[in-house]
Amino acid sequence: MSLRSASHRLASVAKWQLNATLAGASTSRRSLNIASRPSDLVGNTPLIDLNKILVNHGVDVSNGTRLVGKLESLGPCSSVKDRIGRSMIDDAEEKGLIIPGKTTLVEPTSGNTGIALAFIARERGYRCILTMPETMSIERRMMLLSLGCEVVLTPKETAVPGALAKAHEILDELGPGNGYMLQQFENEANPKVHRETTGPEIWRDTDGSVDIFVSGIGTGGTISGVSQYIKGSEKYNMPPLKPELKTVAVEPREQMLITEAKGGVRGDNQGPHRIQGMGAGLVPKILDLDVIDEVIPVNSDDAQTMASELWMIGLPVGVSAGAIVNAAVQVCARPESAGKMAVAVIPSFGERYFTHPMFDSIKAKAEGLAKQPLPEPFDNTEYGFATPRG
Repeated sequence: MSLRSASHRLASVAKWQLNATLAGASTSRRSLNIASRPSDLVGNTPLIDLNKILVNHGVDVSNGTRLVGKLESLGPCSSVKDRIGRSMIDDAEEKGLIIPGKTTLVEPTSGNTGIALAFIARERGYRCILTMPETMSIERRMMLLSLGCEVVLTPKETAVPGALAKAHEILDELGPGNGYMLQQFENEANPKVHRETTGPEIWRDTDGSVDIFVSGIGTGGTISGVSQYIKGSEKYNMPPLKPELKTVAVEPREQMLITEAKGGVRGDNQGPHRIQGMGAGLVPKILDLDVIDEVIPVNSDDAQTMASELWMIGLPVGVSAGAIVNAAVQVCARPESAGKMAVAVIPSFGERYFTHPMFDSIKAKAEGLAKQPLPEPFDNTEYGFATPRG
């Protein structure tokens, strides 16, 4: 072997050994990023820039005004309620209040909380019975049934209070010690998870530059927990990070209970609405009214229109996201919001709402589509057409 060949071989061996060493070192420094169960995937949802929506509505973004969405729709079961489903069950298990295989979970829910509870109940071995208003979409019902839950529908006119009354009746029928209601509207584990996860995530991912937080009110957990974390809360030992954060609550114009609770006046034509996931027909006990700086009511038609706009920029969302983004655009358009960043919650994924009235025209169009004839050499008479060319 020539000296040149030997040198080349030694260099190759040395390079291989170095690569192997680096690979080994890299492997030793890393751990496998594999979730052990579905509920471990809850949280750490991304933010997305929504300035295109602001521009479409004539808002000047050249001065630094910015709107971003918190994509809770990317949770394991596609909604912000994944967080509270896990938090409430974890909390009840830690306190010994529920036992897998023994306790039946009973909960009144407008849909997404039920789905969150359903997938964790299935994961951990609980029987789950959910009550909900009859207005909830067929997709939500199918999700719950597919996850092994029992679904009980209640009259739409009674909204969540009717579902709550039915849930209590079921608990009584189960007998003492056999059933447990997590009570999402009263459970402190609900806002707690948003103080511990959602708020810190928003603060981290905006590098503390969030100025305005816009959220719908269903149970009140998201808006309360996030605002308590960023604004600070003596009650929960939260030091203030940005006490001047503007917190904007969104509710259906057809059901302005939060407006009234904050000292405002309810509008005309109060009653049923089409914004699933908010406007539950009550003021939740866990809602921290003190952190709310403004309540913006949005009617169902405007919420649907904005949801459709979000779909048209490639972001499939539900109608509640339409209501929240509609309100966020209103706030961002104000002179005092110039140069500020608003974060709007995107609560759930849009595919869950295809039987909602906002998709009626799309459904009709989809059902009206007809097959088209194929080019040569296909004989289209074999596929039901009148002639070989269709």
